[in-house]
Amino acid sequence: MSSDATPDPYVDPLKFGQRMQVLRERRGMSRTVLAGLVGMSASWVKRVENGQLQAPGLDMVLRIAEALRVRDLADLTGRHDRHVDMFIGPGHPRLAAVRAAIDSYPYTADREAASAAHLQARLTRAWTARHEAPHHREVIGRLLPDLIRDAQLAVKQAERPADWRAAQALLAEVYSLSQFFVAYQPDSSLLWRVAERGLIAAQQSEDPHAVGVAAWLMAQAHRDSGPAHYDAADAVNLETLAYLEPLLPDACDDVLAIVGALQFEAGYTAARRGHTGTAWRYWDAARSVAERLPETYYHPVTSFSRAIMGAHAVTVAVELHAGPESVRQVARADAMTIPSRPRRARHRIEEARGFQLDGQPDVAIATLDKAYEAAPETIRYNGYAKRIILEESESKVTGRRRRACELAVKIGMLAA
Repeated sequence: MSSDATPDPYVDPLKFGQRMQVLRERRGMSRTVLAGLVGMSASWVKRVENGQLQAPGLDMVLRIAEALRVRDLADLTGRHDRHVDMFIGPGHPRLAAVRAAIDSYPYTADREAASAAHLQARLTRAWTARHEAPHHREVIGRLLPDLIRDAQLAVKQAERPADWRAAQALLAEVYSLSQFFVAYQPDSSLLWRVAERGLIAAQQSEDPHAVGVAAWLMAQAHRDSGPAHYDAADAVNLETLAYLEPLLPDACDDVLAIVGALQFEAGYTAARRGHTGTAWRYWDAARSVAERLPETYYHPVTSFSRAIMGAHAVTVAVELHAGPESVRQVARADAMTIPSRPRRARHRIEEARGFQLDGQPDVAIATLDKAYEAAPETIRYNGYAKRIILEESESKVTGRRRRACELAVKIGMLAA
C-alpha cells in the first residue's frame, strides 16, 4: 500500500478517530453533516478524528454508527471480539431459495404460465399473510420462490401487448413483496437487483400504481444507503410524483394512496437531512391526501392510510432527533389502529427511539417489548432496536439492564 493510500478500517489497527474519519469519507459525508446528525459541533468531530479527544462513550459511539450507517459496530470501534450487526440481520434461512429464484433466467419451460387472475389471488394472499403473521418473513419467504418464477414465466409467455403489460405489473408487485423480505438481509446487491427489476417491470407495465409502488421502494433503498444517496432518493420520489399528480382528479384509492406514501417518503428524507420545515410540509401534504381516502382504507404495500399518519409523525420527529416532539407525537398516535403486525412493530420501534431521545430508556425498552409481541421478525432485523437494546444492556441501572438483556436474548442478540 502506498503511503498516501486511504487506510482500510477493516484491516489496519486504526484508532477510533481514524476509523471514524475513514468511514465518514467513504460515505462522502462532511464533518459538518456528521456533527449535525449526532448533535455535536464540526470542531468536536475534527478533534475526535485527530485523536485530540478520546473515543466517546457507548451512547455517542452508537449514534455515530447509526449516522454513518455502519453495518457492524466492530468496523467503527475496532473491537473485533464484539460484533454487532447494526442494520443487517443475520440472514433468514429462506434467503438462499429466494435469491436463487430472483437470479434464475429460465429460457425454456415445460408448463403453461398461471393465469393473471391466479397470480393476483396468490399475491393477495401473500400480502395478507405478510401483514397478519408475526413471523412474516418466514411466511413470505416460503411463498416467494414459486411466485417469482411463475410471474417471470407469465411475462415470457404473454402473447398480446395488453397481456404482457398486465404480466409486467404483476411481476413488479412480486418484486415489491420480495424487497420487503430482502431488506436488512446480508446481501445488499440482491436488494438493489430486486429494486431495479421491480421499477423496470413497473415502467414496462405502464400502470401508474405499479410505477408508484416500485418508485416508493427504490427511494427507500437510496435513502437507507446513506446521505450520499439522498439526492437520488429525492429524484425518484419527485419525478414519480410529477408523473402521478396530474392523475389525481380521477385517481382510484390505490393511486391516491401511493401519491400520499411518496409525499411522506420525501418528508422522511428531508428529516434525515435535518430539514425540519420541508419534512413537516411533506408530512402535511401526505395527511391531506390521506383525508381523501375512506376511513377504513389501508394500502396493502405501503400501509398508507388515515391511521398511519400518526405513526409517520413520530418518524419525522425521531429522524429530526427531536426528543420532546417525538414523545408528543407518540401520545397522539394510536398504534392499535395499524392493522399490519410488522408495520405496528415498526411503529413501536420508532416510539422507542423517541423515548430514548427524550431520556426515557425504561419506557423505550418496554415499548420494544411491545414491538416484539407484534412481530418478532421485525425487531430481530431492525438496527435501531438493536442499538437501543445494546446500549441499555450495559446500563448501570440493574432492573433496566436485566430487561434489556432479556429482550436481547429473545431476539437473538445474546445467548440464553
